[in-house]
Amino acid sequence: MKRFLKVVVALFVVGVALYFFLNRTDSSEGEAPVLAGAAPDAALLVRGEYLTKAADCIACHTVAGKGQPFAGGVPFVLPFGTIYSSNITADAATGIGGWSDDQFVRAVHDGVRADGKRLYPAFPYTSYTALSRKDVLAIKAYLFSLPQVNQPNKEADLGFPFNQRWAMGFWNAAFFKSERFEADASKPLAWNQGKYLATALGHCAECHTPRNFAFALEQSNNLAGESIQGWRAYNITSDAKNGIGAWSDADMASYLTTGHADGRGSASGPMGEAVEHSLQHLKPEDTAALVSYLRTVPAKTGKDPIDIDPKAPWAVAASAAAPAANTAEGHEQGLRLFAAACASCHQWNGQGQQTNFASLLGTRGVNDAGGANVTQMILQGVNMRVHEQEVYMPAFGKAYTDTEVAALANYVIAQFGNKQGTVTPEFVAKQRAQ
Repeated sequence: MKRFLKVVVALFVVGVALYFFLNRTDSSEGEAPVLAGAAPDAALLVRGEYLTKAADCIACHTVAGKGQPFAGGVPFVLPFGTIYSSNITADAATGIGGWSDDQFVRAVHDGVRADGKRLYPAFPYTSYTALSRKDVLAIKAYLFSLPQVNQPNKEADLGFPFNQRWAMGFWNAAFFKSERFEADASKPLAWNQGKYLATALGHCAECHTPRNFAFALEQSNNLAGESIQGWRAYNITSDAKNGIGAWSDADMASYLTTGHADGRGSASGPMGEAVEHSLQHLKPEDTAALVSYLRTVPAKTGKDPIDIDPKAPWAVAASAAAPAANTAEGHEQGLRLFAAACASCHQWNGQGQQTNFASLLGTRGVNDAGGANVTQMILQGVNMRVHEQEVYMPAFGKAYTDTEVAALANYVIAQFGNKQGTVTPEFVAKQRAQ
C-alpha cells in the first residue's frame, strides 16, 4: 500500500512539474521583421495604428454596425457555447485602462488577463505570442489614445466544464507554446516579413487551419481550410487545385487589398471584415511580402476539396439578360427567386453588372456543393467599404424562408458551379443561428 502511495505521489509531482514546465512563459522580448508600414523611426502611435489594423483587432472587438470601436461584445458561437469579445478601450472600470504594460503583454503573449484568469483561445494569443514586445506595446499605446468606452463585458455562456477558465492551463500545456517570432536567416527579408504578417499579426491560421477534437489548430494541415461561424475559410495553401497555388501574384494581391480577384472570388463574411478593417490598409510592400510567404505554404488537399468549373454550361449558354432555354430543370423555384432578386446585378451569365464584385463564374463559393458561403451571402448580404468604394449586396434573410433560401442557393450552385447543391431548409436554419 505504501509503495502504491509513493507511486501516486511521484506521478502527481511529475505531473505538476510537467504542467508548469509546459505552461512556462517565454520572457524574451523578441525581434520582429521591420514592416514597411511600421518603420522603427515612425511615431509610436503611427506604428501602433498600423500594427493594430494589421492585427485586425477592431473586427473582433467591435459589434458590426452598432457597437462602439473596441468596446467588445461580439459573440463567438462555438460547439460548446458562446463567448463574447472583451472591451479593450482604455476605460479603467470596464476596459483595460488599469492594465500595466506587463499585464497587457502577458494577455497578448500568454492568454492571461490582468486578474490572472485565463483567456479562451478564441482570442488568438496562440498566434499573437509571436509578436515582439515592442509591437505589442505600440498596439497598447494606440488603443490607449482612443476614446474610452464604459461598457461592461458580457459573461461567456458556457456549460461545465468549459466555463472553468483555470482548466485552460491544461489546454495550453497540451496545445500552446509561448514563444516569439524567429526570422529564418536562409530566407529573404520579404519572406520573413510576410511570415510575421501571416502567422503573428494577421493570424491567418486561426480561421484557415482545421481544428482537432479539442479545438486546437491542426498544425499538420496549416491553412488547409476550415469552417468557422457558419462560413468556410478556404484552403490557402500552395496547392494548385485546392488552394491558391494557381493564383497569380496579382490575383492574390488584388484579393487581399480589394476583396476581389477576377475569376477567383470576392471576399465576404469574416474575410470581408479582414479586408475592410485590416488588409486593405497594408502598404504595397507588406502585401507583396505576405504574398511571397503564402506562396511557400506546403500544399494540402484539405477537407471537402472543391472542384471548380470555370465554364459552367448553364452560365456559358446564357446571355447577360436571359438564361439558356434548358436552365432550371429541377430548380424552378430557385430560378424565379434569382430572376426577382439577383439577376439584375449578377446577370444570368455570372459576369456581374455595375461592379466586378458581383461576378460569380470561377468562384469557390458557387462551386461548393455544401453551399455554406452562398447561403450566408443570401442571408446576410455584403456591406463593406474598400478604398472609398462601397461594396453592397442586400440581405435576404428576413425576406425569404429557409425553404426559399435553400432553393435559391442550390440554383446558384447549379447555374454557376455546375454542381448539385445539397443545401436543405434545416441547414439554412442552422446558418441563421451562426
